[in-house]
Amino acid sequence: MINNNKKYAFVIALIIPIICYYILKFKTDSQTFVPNHFIYDTVIENTVRGKIVNDTQWHVLKNISIVNQLNDTVQLHQLKDKILILDFIFTRCGGICPALTTNMRKLQESFLKGGTSRNKIDTPLIYFLSFSIDPNYDNPQVLKKFADKYNAQHKNWWFLTGSKQVIYDFIFEDLKVDKYNDEPISPDFAHTSRMVLIDKHFNIRGYYNGLDQESLKKLVKDIGILIVEKDSNKPSSLAQSFVNLKWILALVVVGIIIFLWRFKNF
Repeated sequence: MINNNKKYAFVIALIIPIICYYILKFKTDSQTFVPNHFIYDTVIENTVRGKIVNDTQWHVLKNISIVNQLNDTVQLHQLKDKILILDFIFTRCGGICPALTTNMRKLQESFLKGGTSRNKIDTPLIYFLSFSIDPNYDNPQVLKKFADKYNAQHKNWWFLTGSKQVIYDFIFEDLKVDKYNDEPISPDFAHTSRMVLIDKHFNIRGYYNGLDQESLKKLVKDIGILIVEKDSNKPSSLAQSFVNLKWILALVVVGIIIFLWRFKNF
């Protein structure tokens, strides 16, 4: 017969790894979910180790050439590896645009050191892009005056104008701002309260109501997640620890089976 010390050792050997397993499993399952991707171009089927695996090719925004409020000609793809927040305004707007621009300013300030526009940009990864939907009127000088009115930091908040055809094709064909939303948007005048979140690879990661505080809170949270988002092909250290613990638990179970077999009179 096994003495009491061996009984206690057996119980501890059985319980501890099980408790650790479920603690780590809970932590793994409760990890923060990254924002979804929106719009895919194609799905490619690959065979990996005899199994068919679908590889989704997410839509990448095309490169466009536009002009900002400083009269600089810029291209979207020069912002590679940046996180972009887009909205759509026009300077003569007496409706939602002032509120949208005010909320965009608050977003910019929330990512400044100290939270004020007087301080240095804390996160150069983030750019704010306000596209004029009335580009024939909103030239760079008009946009510069409008931007200054809202104390915009020009370094990472661009007010953009250019060819109306280019801007509207980008809004509807690339960004598809009229999708995933009940708000009607005219193809002739893209007046909308929507903000769009773009990741470092020019993939669309979210649509938000720029006038709704709860939606804006989610936008701020999603921006923070994208800042630290890692390559999806590389498992997180926590997930890898979970896999390693499975192997450890399996070894412990084998050891317990051997223990029981050896002391079958227990």
